[in-house]
Amino acid sequence: MTDSPARCPVRDWASDYDIFDPDYVRDPAPVWKELRERCPIAHTERWGGSWLPTRYEHLQKMVKMVPALSSASPLVVPPSPEMIEILEAETEKHGETSRTPPITSDPPRHRPYRRIIMPLFSPHAVEKHIPYTRDLCNGLIDGFIGEGRADAAADYAEQITPRVIAHILGIDPARADEFVTWVRGVLEFGLTEPEQMVEYRTRIRTFFQEMVTERRETPRGDAISMLIASEAEGEKLTDYRILGMCSLLLIAGIDTTWSAISSSLLHFATHPADQARLRAEPELLPTAVEELLRFYSPVTMGRIVTEPVELDGAEMQEGDRVLLNFPGANRDPEAFERADEVVLDRRRNRHMAFGLGIHRCAGSNLARMEMQVALRTWFDRIGEFELADPDAVTWAGGQVRGPRTVPVRFAAA
Repeated sequence: MTDSPARCPVRDWASDYDIFDPDYVRDPAPVWKELRERCPIAHTERWGGSWLPTRYEHLQKMVKMVPALSSASPLVVPPSPEMIEILEAETEKHGETSRTPPITSDPPRHRPYRRIIMPLFSPHAVEKHIPYTRDLCNGLIDGFIGEGRADAAADYAEQITPRVIAHILGIDPARADEFVTWVRGVLEFGLTEPEQMVEYRTRIRTFFQEMVTERRETPRGDAISMLIASEAEGEKLTDYRILGMCSLLLIAGIDTTWSAISSSLLHFATHPADQARLRAEPELLPTAVEELLRFYSPVTMGRIVTEPVELDGAEMQEGDRVLLNFPGANRDPEAFERADEVVLDRRRNRHMAFGLGIHRCAGSNLARMEMQVALRTWFDRIGEFELADPDAVTWAGGQVRGPRTVPVRFAAA
């Protein structure tokens, strides 16, 4: 890997982009606009090297390039030598190369594993978790409404998603802070600090091995027990497969929607007209959620090139890494009118916040529910609110982009 952004400033975003550059993490839209106009598919040698598309039409094509663009390694940064050693040892022991199916699987192996988890996130299944989510949101607000201030990210959004996914998995929601630390260690800090990736991946898998062992002895009506009882390709899932799928559900179930809720509250704290409109027209909430997902799309997925691919002048070779830049595509003015504005009542909104194609987010129904319940409860309980300190807002970037600190103030109740 190359030097850190702090030591090596970006020379040219078209040939030297850095997804961890602090300015890019805070607001990547100006970079996407520049690239879209002069070099729609950029390249860099940083962080192991990768390609970055910025146009909606290119992303539409890329998600269909399977298996030429393989999902075998969806992280945006290649694994460290230590992680490679661990993965190779696992492959030798278990004979498995897809470690967190279905997200790391290509057809035909992808479909059987996706089919297993989809019932967990059907509209009917998700609806059952609304009362728990609503009670959770109200309980969190009870903890700070009397203060007249809160961190909308750390005190609220960050606390919702780990508890909801823990509730679904059948693990202890009271350990939410611990789960968040593990997930950030893998998906946020671990991308640039490989030792954290190794440490927290190990913690997650050790934890779930304990849970799987326990459920095999005493099954429950939770997701882990369901996975144990499931079959793929005519065979029961091995512990190794179940650990991977549980790890995926925990990681994907926490960081992405937490980032989306935080971004939404930051938006309303800094756009009083939109805040006032949603209060006046609460029926707009479902449409507003889709627009906030488009504008603040948190997720960028990685792909590995398995055979030469040429697209709009970009010549990608076997072994190259491609970043499926769904957030950038969602700001493409060729696909969306007023693309760089939040339009709460946008009716035609074919956004890519949940991806496209066979790997479209399996948990999209859950994410929408969590966002709607979190925002509805906040607006019902909290009066007009504003950002207390703009300089205190912090962002995480890389695999999942979202605000981590959003200090707001409001009238105490």
